[in-house]
Order: sequence, then structure tokens, then C-alpha cells
Amino acid sequence: MSVSVEEQVIAIIAEQAVLEPSDIKLTASLDDLGIDSMGLVESIFAIEEAFDIQVPFNANEPEESDFDITSVASIVKAVKALILEQKPI
Repeated sequence: MSVSVEEQVIAIIAEQAVLEPSDIKLTASLDDLGIDSMGLVESIFAIEEAFDIQVPFNANEPEESDFDITSVASIVKAVKALILEQKPI
């Protein structure tokens, strides 16, 4: 049984927030979960490594980036989009 993108992203975020994945709600923001800017950077690096993708360098600036970090759900959606966009042909 393979792990879904959503489950992997939640596991990465849960690790940074020192929470159980079951405690992570899709509607939660990173602030809600207690993840600071350093935790965001570490989460992005972990996401890039887990999915072999490149997150835009300005992901932490919502007005400048298509990678939305406003909620866990938006991060999952952005990761899925990057996987499709950056998938080798």
C-alpha cells in the first residue's frame, strides 16, 4: 500500500510540529501548528527531498509565489501541482 501525497506531507509537517499526524488538520495553518520560519524551511527541504521536486525559493512570500503555505491543505495542493509540473516525461 503506497502512502498518498497528503499523508506524506502531513507526516513531514507533523514531524516539524512535534505532533502525531492524526493531530494535523488540513485546515490548520503552520502558525496554528507552532511551526516557525525555520520549521517552514526544514519542512520545505523535507518535502523537496521526499517528492524530488523544487519548491519556489519565494514560497514563504505568498504574494510572490504560486506555492501557497496558508494551510496544510494548500501545501498538499501545491506539492501535487509541482509533482505534475516537474514530473519527467
